[in-house]
Amino acid sequence: MAGRFARVETRRRARGFLLGLLADLPRKNCWSIAEHAGDRDPHGMQHLLNRACWDTDGVRDDLRDYVTTRLGDGDAVLVVDETGDLKKGTQTVGVQRQYTGTAGRIENAQVAVYLTYAGARGHAMIDRELYLPRSWIDDERRCAVAGVPDDIDFMTKPALAAGMVVRALNAGVAARWVAGDEVYGADPVLRAELEARQVGYVLAVGCDRRIPTAAGLLRADQIATCLPRRAWQRLSAGPGAKGQRYYDWALITHSDPAGQADPADEQCWWLLVRRHRDTGELAFYRCYSPNPVPLRELVRVAGRRWTVEESFQAGKGLAGLDEHQVRRWTSWQRWTLLAMTAHALLAVIAATEHTDSPAPAGLIALTCNEIRRLFAIFVIEPGRALACPHAWSHWRRRHQHRARTSHYRRQEAAHASA
Repeated sequence: MAGRFARVETRRRARGFLLGLLADLPRKNCWSIAEHAGDRDPHGMQHLLNRACWDTDGVRDDLRDYVTTRLGDGDAVLVVDETGDLKKGTQTVGVQRQYTGTAGRIENAQVAVYLTYAGARGHAMIDRELYLPRSWIDDERRCAVAGVPDDIDFMTKPALAAGMVVRALNAGVAARWVAGDEVYGADPVLRAELEARQVGYVLAVGCDRRIPTAAGLLRADQIATCLPRRAWQRLSAGPGAKGQRYYDWALITHSDPAGQADPADEQCWWLLVRRHRDTGELAFYRCYSPNPVPLRELVRVAGRRWTVEESFQAGKGLAGLDEHQVRRWTSWQRWTLLAMTAHALLAVIAATEHTDSPAPAGLIALTCNEIRRLFAIFVIEPGRALACPHAWSHWRRRHQHRARTSHYRRQEAAHASA
């Protein structure tokens, strides 16, 4: 992406910014990153984000090509989801009191929709769009102060997701499926756009969503209660932290919701139902495919939806995705893009290590967290390289010991408060 920067000074500063995002800093903002880069003040890093001349959209395209080339496979899934960053005040672009899953309630927050590319070897974020509430769009002066372009109109979260998916598909990203939660499964425009492009989807919906059947429109939970025992199959949605994630699944074929499908076509629409093995809790998905596919394939796509949550966790914890202290539109676009680039580098290195250098017997495979630690020690600050060949193992054991100790202390505090 070096060619996207007009001046060599800007390119070098961008390199220092990325290294700062990947460094082991307790807090990542323009002050700490500038100090890490050896600058006397944060003005240079702030200039990079706000006023410097470089092709932000071009870097986004380079990031997308890098991820899809290194992690690509024929069964990749595009996953859409939003995340919120808690903020104070009212001047930061897009901030208002709104619901965010980060806090699980209505808070003063900034919400953005992200697109994750999930392949068999790994996953990383490739695009993002900031959600601007109507209160912002209707206030021209407020938008002007925050640097929001004049051509930005109000768009719902599913509309933002549809725009990113279309942009990825137009760029030649090979993805057969799109996955998302209930916010996106309830939007008929997004579903219609994917069907028009012959892209399959597995989108979660609420239990009260009405599904077209031969008996008319029925609620999803009403259909589930009528299923016989033989309709359920036990399948894994993919590996988790504690092994394979097994659920009971049922698949119900239904007619074209728009009623315009050619009977000669092979297009299929389904209602996919997931049942928890212990609690019996149900989850529902509306599914579409231009060609018939087995239940196992739909379950695989439904399981890939959780990769976006892992991307959020790694992007925020390792690359400072949520630690920005910027208020303007351009600065937010550039900070999130550089943080996504840093996270993508870690994800690709981890995937390459898993393929080319599998973990020895008795050790787990390297994670993005450990890759970041190694990158910081041996690449960013080689002067601090570990002298003893066993020092990395010692650090790893200490780190795991501290994690277990913190876990037990939290458990004890919870029991004491109860």
